[in-house]
Amino acid sequence: MTKLDILHFPDKRLRTKAVDIDVIDDAIRLLIDNMFETMYDAPGIGLAATQVNFHKRLIVIDISEEKNEPLCLINPVITHQEGIEVMEEGCLSVPGFYGDVERAESITVKALDRQGEPFELTTDDLLAVCIQHEIDHLNGKLFVDYLSPMKRNRIRKKIGRMEKETAEQNTHRSSTL
Repeated sequence: MTKLDILHFPDKRLRTKAVDIDVIDDAIRLLIDNMFETMYDAPGIGLAATQVNFHKRLIVIDISEEKNEPLCLINPVITHQEGIEVMEEGCLSVPGFYGDVERAESITVKALDRQGEPFELTTDDLLAVCIQHEIDHLNGKLFVDYLSPMKRNRIRKKIGRMEKETAEQNTHRSSTL
């Protein structure tokens, strides 16, 4: 398996709207495996294909403590939602930053599994929030879009400074070798 590069906010590719997957073949299953490897290594509890620059409707999730309950959703669609819940969210594409986001408390989602078999799942709490968060990615939306413009701009500037510092450190390292 291969670890994939995760795009970071404010990369414009994160705003790309994903399209449905028409054929679930070995290439898609390999992508699913690579996405799980990438998510577990990050470490995270969810990853959308958009975050690894693959703009198809595919998400992987595992909210278990032991990391032994992988969930793959291909072409997911929320068919029902109810209630309101506010939960602090973070994101592998916005590393180190968190914010309170209001979402549906419980949802029903229809999707295909890694074999292309349709299924329906009704869930609540963390799994419901995670599914909604990852589906947002497929629609070109990030959790920072739910935050105030001031907080979002602050995050964008801090990430820009962090990336600049990392690039400068890498340049310094390579020039001293």
